[in-house]
Amino acid sequence: MKRIYVCNDEVTGLFSAIYDAWRAVVVDGVPECGIRFRGHIEQELFCEYTEVQENEKKVQAVERLILRNLGWYAYKRIYQAALAADVRKGDAVLGTMLAAREIPDSRRIMDYMGNAQVQKVFELSRYVGSEAHQWMEFLRFRELKNGVLYAGFAPKSRVLTCVAPHFADRFSVENWMIYDETYQEYAVHEAGKQWVLVSGERLDEELTGAFSKDERMYQDLWRQFTTSIAIEDRRNPRCQMGHLPLWYRKNMVEFGI
Repeated sequence: MKRIYVCNDEVTGLFSAIYDAWRAVVVDGVPECGIRFRGHIEQELFCEYTEVQENEKKVQAVERLILRNLGWYAYKRIYQAALAADVRKGDAVLGTMLAAREIPDSRRIMDYMGNAQVQKVFELSRYVGSEAHQWMEFLRFRELKNGVLYAGFAPKSRVLTCVAPHFADRFSVENWMIYDETYQEYAVHEAGKQWVLVSGERLDEELTGAFSKDERMYQDLWRQFTTSIAIEDRRNPRCQMGHLPLWYRKNMVEFGI
């Protein structure tokens, strides 16, 4: 009977489920395992559903397993795939790790694109990496009255942990915060320190809507600049949407009111 592990759709949940599924297949000899996320379960016949107990020890054990046997490149691909908004990513990651046991050099697993699960992981990783790269370019910070730089965005994938290190390097001496509206998480950075990930906290909309006295002026100046450099005769909305999709724009100063 197929055993399906049910977890939360986040890295801790997914890696904890992979830990349990890996032990079930490799140690206990369970013939087939799958991973499903809470809220996205379609009941299947002849399956045993098991709730995953999520914890950091399982996550660290899976990370060590991947790095030791599959290498850094495969770990990066798997981690990015784990951030994707795809309900089948768990099966793809687990399938890729199990497939690595069947080849002579497990560190070359990502070269085996003929394997459907490996190909799925690669495609998800590429999409997440592309989205994260775009948000590094499109994200806009606003200065609040308390001097903190604040940015909000609504990504499709859970890319906050990919985006935050970029700004921690660029704005290492600034106090800033990035809010992920989709997954309700924050990256918080105190000047001169490491950034931290915060979840389960409610956003104070009154505080984040109170800009410093210079912020509005700079926003207006930036809009005037982007308008003045535009060439009306070469305006091409369809081409523009190809480079800057509409769903990015609601968090950008250039397209604000």
